[in-house]
Amino acid sequence: MNIGTITTDRKIPKRRYHVLTKMFMRWQLYLLLLPTLFYFIVFEYGPMYGLLIAFKDFTPIKGILESPWVGFKHFQTFLESYQFETLIKNTIGISIYELALFPIPVILALLLNQLVSNKYKRLVQTITYAPHFISTVVLVGMMYIFFSPRTGFFNLMLGQFGVDPIQFMAEPGWFKSMFVWSNVWQNAGFGMIIYLAALTSINPELHEAAVVDGATKVQRIRNIDLPGIMPTVMIMLLLQMGSFMSIGFEKVYLMQNAVNADVSEIIQTHVYKTGLIGGKFSYSTAVGLFNNIINFIILLSFNQLAKRMKQTSLW
Repeated sequence: MNIGTITTDRKIPKRRYHVLTKMFMRWQLYLLLLPTLFYFIVFEYGPMYGLLIAFKDFTPIKGILESPWVGFKHFQTFLESYQFETLIKNTIGISIYELALFPIPVILALLLNQLVSNKYKRLVQTITYAPHFISTVVLVGMMYIFFSPRTGFFNLMLGQFGVDPIQFMAEPGWFKSMFVWSNVWQNAGFGMIIYLAALTSINPELHEAAVVDGATKVQRIRNIDLPGIMPTVMIMLLLQMGSFMSIGFEKVYLMQNAVNADVSEIIQTHVYKTGLIGGKFSYSTAVGLFNNIINFIILLSFNQLAKRMKQTSLW
């Protein structure tokens, strides 16, 4: 070996194709991806720059860059406010209520999948899926009409049994049930279709073999259908946990009134009232960021829990 010459037996691995070469070979796919990337960059990641005002004393005249830094002042103000406990309690209470009813679309899909008549199955799918297309404003308007204490359908029915009219839309005790069950009525059909699509991927030969072995419908549902759609169920559950603290602003705000405000005031309505109406832009941004951080932590925790339980996870 010559002096100054270094030899080695290891061979440097060579890439089969360069990254740019691969992209050029599949340029049609990347071209189709461009509108989606543009949307997320402009409308999702771009506005995140505005999160800076959560750490500043923002005024529109000075702008984001010129407004003075205040650190975690607005977060501390929210945590020490008299409304903090009420907002957290109401938000978590409604979220847990909705989470408890999460299995309803799964149960509906499992039951509907057992129907023999395809004509009746399509009819049920149409009836249960139709409310999904009703807008939130129209839905709340329907609720005010149907649950009216004088002319509402449900109070008229209760009157036939000698029950006094109930202020469903005004009494605080009814708010959570009205909100959650109306969501179930509107969205259960959509969720059911997702699980029905997952059920179609199950091999029919499994059911045929189970029938030959004498398995009942309940046993087939428990041992074939339910394990077959469990990955889809876990993904849908994780997505719901990712928005655990984000109930939705529109419907709560439309159902809210002076009588039920103590149980209907949630983080989203508080952000709207203090930010857009009250003009406290930095404070409302801090509250919204706090809420999203909690959602992110919950999503990470449950995704990790799903991985430890050897279930399907998001990543």
